[in-house]
Amino acid sequence: MKNKLLIIGASGHGKVVADIALQMNRWDRIFFLDDNESIGLSMGIEVIGTSDDLFAHIDDYDVFVGIGNNITRQKIYLMLEKAGASIPVLIHPNAVIGNQVDIGNGTAVMAGAVINCCSKIGKGCIINTGSTVDHDNYIEDFVHISPGVHLAGTVKVGKGSWIGIGSVINNNLNITSDCNIGAGAVVIKDIPEPGVYVGVPVRRV
Repeated sequence: MKNKLLIIGASGHGKVVADIALQMNRWDRIFFLDDNESIGLSMGIEVIGTSDDLFAHIDDYDVFVGIGNNITRQKIYLMLEKAGASIPVLIHPNAVIGNQVDIGNGTAVMAGAVINCCSKIGKGCIINTGSTVDHDNYIEDFVHISPGVHLAGTVKVGKGSWIGIGSVINNNLNITSDCNIGAGAVVIKDIPEPGVYVGVPVRRV
């Protein structure tokens, strides 16, 4: 772990990531990269370049991808991983993490989130504000669990899926990779096919 943190993305999700990093109080200095060259400061934190400048900094910084889009976040994360970047885990001090929870590098756990015991969270995930992940869950890589989502026990969410704000997932269910679950949806049975699912209970659209 290094004493400086570089966050890729200075917009909405990147700002929340920066707030977590500041409250963790682990890094002496924090900076952004962002491809919008009109942004000089975000949250009072300096933007020191664009993504083209990333590899000039990779040896001196921990690097975190502060981009909400799952596909873009995965692409940049894998590029960083291949280059040997130091990629931390960011956990807000007000999150609750149970015993025997495994959280992959590049994952952000937001304020008020709860991850209960014996759950595994993959790399590059977002466990967003006030969401709950109960016991024995397996959240694969590059998943976004949106604010206020509630996952009951022994739920598996496949790689790259997005679980919309306020959704509820019943216990002992599997959601395959590359699914989008709409806001406020209720999942009461397995989802074996990728796609967009909405409603109470969910249906594919």
